[in-house]
Amino acid sequence: MSVEVSAEVAAAAALTWHEVCVLADLSPERGAAALLDGVQVALFRTHDDQVYAVQQLDPYSAANVMSRGIVGSRGDVPTVASPMYKQVFDLRTGECLDAVGKEPKPLQSYAVTVVDGVVSVGLPAPGPPGGAT
Repeated sequence: MSVEVSAEVAAAAALTWHEVCVLADLSPERGAAALLDGVQVALFRTHDDQVYAVQQLDPYSAANVMSRGIVGSRGDVPTVASPMYKQVFDLRTGECLDAVGKEPKPLQSYAVTVVDGVVSVGLPAPGPPGGAT
């Protein structure tokens, strides 16, 4: 089984893949946090066994709490609502769907694969030292 969160992320840059956990470790409709190369990531498994990964940092409260958010949907769009101020984000893209009266700020989304029951998250590969190209 292979699940991809964001084809745009995978196509946009070379990724470094990190095995995070087995699918059974993720409870449906709940979040879990992971630290990958110093990056805090929030993982979500939806009722249909799709797995999504977004940044753990809530862009409105500046707290690392997104994995504690409320999983839901808007039509066919899987969502998470921030546990702090209840902004709603598309789990596939990180787009802010409801900014609750504030300026919309997106979440970073990450590519996810599930192969043989192992969940892996793709982070952008680090650039060359000193920003050289």
